[in-house]
Amino acid sequence: MTLSPNVTIIPSRQKTAENRQYRQLRVAAYCRVSTEQEEQQNSYQVQISYYTDLINRNNDWSLAGIFADEGISGTQTKKRTEFNRMIRLCKQKKIDLILCKSTSRFARNTVDCLENVRLLKSLGIGVIFEKENVNTLTMTSEFMIALYGSFAQAESESISKNVSLGVQMSFREGKVRYQYKNWLGYQKGADGKPEIVPNEAETVRMIFEKFLDGYSSGDIAKLLNETGRPTVHGRLDWRGDGILRILRNEKYAGDCLLQKTYTIDCISHKTVKNNGERTMYLVTDAHPAIINRDTFNLVQQELARRNSKRKVSSKTTTEQGKYSSKYALTELLICGECGTPFRRCTWNVHGNKRIVWRCISRLDHGSRYCKNSPTIHEEPLHRAIVKAINEFYNCSNETAEILRNNAEKVLSGLADNEIQAIENRLKEIEKARNDFINLIAEKACDEDSLDDEFAKLFAEEESLSSKLIALKSHNTAENSNPEIDKITSSKFELEQFNDIIIRKVIECVKVLSKTEILIIFKGGFEVKVDVEKK
Repeated sequence: MTLSPNVTIIPSRQKTAENRQYRQLRVAAYCRVSTEQEEQQNSYQVQISYYTDLINRNNDWSLAGIFADEGISGTQTKKRTEFNRMIRLCKQKKIDLILCKSTSRFARNTVDCLENVRLLKSLGIGVIFEKENVNTLTMTSEFMIALYGSFAQAESESISKNVSLGVQMSFREGKVRYQYKNWLGYQKGADGKPEIVPNEAETVRMIFEKFLDGYSSGDIAKLLNETGRPTVHGRLDWRGDGILRILRNEKYAGDCLLQKTYTIDCISHKTVKNNGERTMYLVTDAHPAIINRDTFNLVQQELARRNSKRKVSSKTTTEQGKYSSKYALTELLICGECGTPFRRCTWNVHGNKRIVWRCISRLDHGSRYCKNSPTIHEEPLHRAIVKAINEFYNCSNETAEILRNNAEKVLSGLADNEIQAIENRLKEIEKARNDFINLIAEKACDEDSLDDEFAKLFAEEESLSSKLIALKSHNTAENSNPEIDKITSSKFELEQFNDIIIRKVIECVKVLSKTEILIIFKGGFEVKVDVEKK
C-alpha cells in the first residue's frame, strides 16, 4: 500500500492588536546628541517631545520609555548609560520595539551598530530608523544597516580629523588649554589665565626642596600627610606616584609641553603617551612659575640619576646600587677594590648590636670577586667623614666659593619666587584701582562707596612695596646673607653626621682599607682620611 503525504498549510499571523489578545506593543525611543552646545540642546529636547507624542498618539503602542544620552559620543557604547539601560530592559523582555531618528543617532561605530541590531533581532525586538525607513525585523539583509553604519562612522572619522587639525594649529601658535581640576598650585584667574594659589604653591616648593635634599617620593608623601598639607582635592592621601608627577611637570617652571599624549582613533578613544610618534610643542614662559628653571632642571637631573641606578644582582659584581633615601652612604660608599656598593648590616655580638658596612660582593660571594674588602664600623666612619668635611671646608677657598654659589642659588631662587608673587599682586592692585576710577568716571557707582576699597588697596600696596624693596636690596651683592656667611665662614663646623649635607657635598666615598677612606667631593676634589679604630 502506497502512502500519499498530505500537507496542511498553516498561514503566518502578523502581530496585531487582535491576535495579541489586545496587548499593545511596548515601544521605546532612543535619542542622542553628541555635545552640550545650545543648538544641540534644542535638538535633544525636540527629539524627546516628538517621540513622546508619536508613541502616545498610536493606539496600538504604549510608551516603554524615552532613553536619551546627552553630550555623549556615539562611537562607543561604554559611556552611553541610557543606551545600555535600554538594552538591559530589552533583555528582560520589557520592550517590543525601538524607534530611532537615524543610524547615526543609534551608533557611529559599524561594529557596535551591527552587534546591537543582531542582539535585538535575536530577542524579537525591531529597531525602526526613520530617516533611512528601515525596520530591522522585516529587512532580509544587513547590507543596508552596515552601509548606513559605515557612513555614520566615516562622518565621525572626518569630524575627528578636522578637530585634530584645528588642535595642531593652535599648538603651533602656542595656545595652551589649561586643566585646573588636578593642577596643584594654580587656579583660573579673573582674566582667564593661570593664577598662583599661595598655600598650594608653598606645598609645591616644599616637594621640590625635599626631593633635592635626598627624600624619596614616598618619604615626601608621608611628610605631607603628617604635616597636614592637603592635595589639590583637599584630602590627605598623598602617594609617591603623585609626587613624581608633580616633580616631572614642566608647568611648575612656567612652561607647557603640548601633545604629551594623543588619541589613537575616534572609535576606541584610547589615549597613549607620545614617545616621539607625534610632534610636540614646548611653550616657554606661558604662565607665572612657582619653581625657578634652575631648580626644576636640577630635579630632572636627580630623577634621571636615581632612575639610572639598578638593584644589585647576585650574578654580577659591577652594577650600581638602587637609590635609598634612608641612608646617604647606601649610594655613596663603594669598595675601593671591586667598585661594588657597601651595604649597611647589623651585627649582634653577645646581645650587643653593632652597625657595620660591608661590600655587597663580599657578602654575597665571599672572597671570589673581592678578596681584601674590609668591614667598616659606622660610628668611626661617620666621624672620619665629618672630620674631613670640616677640615676641607675650613682650608679650601675654592670649596667655600662652590658652597657659597650653591647656597646663593637656593636662597635667591626662593627670594625670586616671593618677589614675583609680590609683583603680580601689585599689578592686580593697579588694575583694580584703574577699574574703580573708570567706574567713577562713567558714574556707574557712588564715589563715596569706594573710599574703603581705595583705602584697603592703598594700604596693601604700601606694605607690599616696602617688602619688595627689602627683598630686592637683600639680594644685592652689597648685603651679605647670614645663612651663606655661616656656611662659608672659617668657623664653619659640622657637629654630627647629616645625610642631607653629605648628599649635597660628597660625590662618593671609596673604602681603601680598614683604616683609610678616599672622599671625593662634588667638583672633583679628593681627600684621604684615616678611620679611627673601633
